Amino acid sequence: MTIFSRVAVFALVALALIAAPSPLPAADPVVFVTSFAPGDKGGIHAYTFDTKEGKLKELRRTAGVENPFFLAISPDKKFLYSIHAKQFGGKENEHVAAYSVVGRTGDLKLLNRQSAEGTAACYLDVDKTGKTVLVANYSSGSVASLPVKADGSLGEKASFFQHKGSSVNDKRQKEPHAHCIVVSPDNKFVYAADLGTDQILCYKLDATTAKLTANDPPFAKSPAGAGPRHLTFHPNGKRVYVINELLNSVTLFDYDAATGKLTEKQTIPTLPGDFKGTSHCADLKITPDGKFLYGTNRGHDSIACYSIADDGKLALVAIEPSLGKGPQNLAIVDGKWLLCANLPGNNIAVFEIGTKTGKLKSAGEPVKQASPSCIMLLP
Repeated sequence: MTIFSRVAVFALVALALIAAPSPLPAADPVVFVTSFAPGDKGGIHAYTFDTKEGKLKELRRTAGVENPFFLAISPDKKFLYSIHAKQFGGKENEHVAAYSVVGRTGDLKLLNRQSAEGTAACYLDVDKTGKTVLVANYSSGSVASLPVKADGSLGEKASFFQHKGSSVNDKRQKEPHAHCIVVSPDNKFVYAADLGTDQILCYKLDATTAKLTANDPPFAKSPAGAGPRHLTFHPNGKRVYVINELLNSVTLFDYDAATGKLTEKQTIPTLPGDFKGTSHCADLKITPDGKFLYGTNRGHDSIACYSIADDGKLALVAIEPSLGKGPQNLAIVDGKWLLCANLPGNNIAVFEIGTKTGKLKSAGEPVKQASPSCIMLLP
């Protein structure tokens, strides 16, 4: 090859490198946050979240959804499901609304609404196949499963269970109050925390038909008067953590994937020992690396931070102010940021998570939003 040929080759390579497109930066997550309010005041806000700076920037708001207390997103991120209730906890059954997610614009297109089969519908989850939506109804104390059609819309109920029983708190536990419903990581079981009966009920899931059947054993008991509210699985899939609304505590259960059985291992308080006021827990979340757990205290208006040992047991790290009244719901982004919806405080607070300690540090002034009740991420 002559020197001129070599020069020509080098020139072509250089031009190709210049013309080649540079790798696109990873897209910032889209964050959906509900405004839990009736009529036109209700809605679903969409934000982008800057994962470098820890900042929320609003994209748009979806109106026409009333009292959207809780959300869930399908595994393929194409569909979002929301509670829809003209009168939350009224006499008529509420609805679950199905939306298609329009790219990463924050835009939502309504597909249909289906009966929640109960009142004060307060929690939604989608199974790992995306073919089943599960709903827990607080006031009526029931749970239901709804099949998902090919276009993401919802069919009529595939199964329904009315919980029964009561517990020791005369004011809050005279009857069942299903407060959450969560699919196990292996997609075999569904667990419903019932605040009124102090039970974590277990159902088998048939993902092909969206049907639930009672498991054997049918439930695990929480401490008397605890009022289990929300539950979450550890990332390793071997343990379940339940936050107890009435006794302000977190209970750890071991999970037997073969039988669905839960075995209690630890219960630890969420409040300082010297606190004398009224407070009730709401939500809990675990970092993706499984090292830290966070739970909210409404009344004390704080977030309890725990480290998680190799055996799953919790140790309190700190109790930090939530920077608003009534911390209702939490979300963790990239394992580095914690978002907190302060419902009566009308704001969303952002915290940086200490990767070594698990302690929280405010990322700046909370974002103002009316009645935020649920945070759901589109990674």
